[in-house]
Amino acid sequence: MLNTSKLAALALLGAMAASPAYAESKAAAVVNGVTIPQERLELRVKSAAAQGQQDTPELRKSVRDELVTIELLSQEAVRKGFDKQPETVQMLELTRQQVLVGAFMQDYVKTHPLGEDALTKAYDSLKNSVGNKEYSVRHILVEKESEAKSIAAKLKKGGKFDKLAESNSKDAGSRERGGDLGWVPVGNIPTTYVKPFADAVMKLTKGQVSGPVQSQFGWHIIKLDDVRDLKLPTYEELKPQIAQRLQQQAVQNAIAELRAKAKIE
Repeated sequence: MLNTSKLAALALLGAMAASPAYAESKAAAVVNGVTIPQERLELRVKSAAAQGQQDTPELRKSVRDELVTIELLSQEAVRKGFDKQPETVQMLELTRQQVLVGAFMQDYVKTHPLGEDALTKAYDSLKNSVGNKEYSVRHILVEKESEAKSIAAKLKKGGKFDKLAESNSKDAGSRERGGDLGWVPVGNIPTTYVKPFADAVMKLTKGQVSGPVQSQFGWHIIKLDDVRDLKLPTYEELKPQIAQRLQQQAVQNAIAELRAKAKIE
């Protein structure tokens, strides 16, 4: 089944094919006298290959059949005057703009390559920000301070933290795991948890349980369950993700610059 965005994009390509720049193209097919350029088929095959499909005769036949169907439907839509409908005109224009935006972004990334220094600097910054340890944290969340104090008293008498979490915590996300919130790099604690919670965690030592801690969510009893060395992936392992993040930041900066220069009313 062809979705509407694909239909719109291919319809746009059909309109482009009518221009002189595409008139000399080798035909992948001719539908009611209208040429489907070979370049359009190659573009679709390239897109399919990028998604993991093999470039085979079967794939090319399937793509050709799809393009023929699109051309037939486009011709029929034009015959019925759909191309003149205001909503269709706007959809085609938005699709044209999206294609151009994609071309701009690809060109920007290509013409602004990232140096190795920028990538290693970003990796070092990441290492420094997350620290060399990670914490395993549990908590029990209740509504009232009196409930938190009651649970704290039970823990001092030998109560099991996980069992008390399962029967008392109103945090549905961690309750069934005995209050387990998972592992968090020490450097990420201030951004992972709300401030009162994060401050309390940072004061705990391994195995220690906090007193009642209030946040906007209620009252917490927090346990620093375990501490271990953080095994950060190597530079080579993280390099692709770092490059992608820096490229996205660079594109966003370029967009911000264009907006700053533009006259927007």
